[in-house]
Amino acid sequence: QVQLVESGGGLVQPGGSLRLSCVISGDRLSFHAVGWFRQAPGKESEGVSCISSSDGSTYYADSVKGRFTISRDNAGSTFYLQMDSLKPEDTAVYSCASDPDYYCSDHELRKEDFTSWGQGTRVTVSS
Repeated sequence: QVQLVESGGGLVQPGGSLRLSCVISGDRLSFHAVGWFRQAPGKESEGVSCISSSDGSTYYADSVKGRFTISRDNAGSTFYLQMDSLKPEDTAVYSCASDPDYYCSDHELRKEDFTSWGQGTRVTVSS
């Protein structure tokens, strides 16, 4: 089993930055890939970014490309989403997810491809 806990959300002004963290515990062999998803009020969930543990391959949604950066620590147990140049449309609950089989490439992320989920952290971008 794998447990995921997100942190780092909050209120930030447009143009500002936040760094989200996702701490993973449990069976470390069970998270080949870690993804970040977000869901804004009244909208469908969106796959934002993904990183593979094996080789660090990444994926970014077009909506965040060039502004968000996904990374991991050396121990491979904490994953980060650095969010810069934030916009009001980035307001959402952000959740991290893991899966033992998924490999991050240029394919759009789907929730059904990930098996373990955190509770989410809220990000509000507003002046």
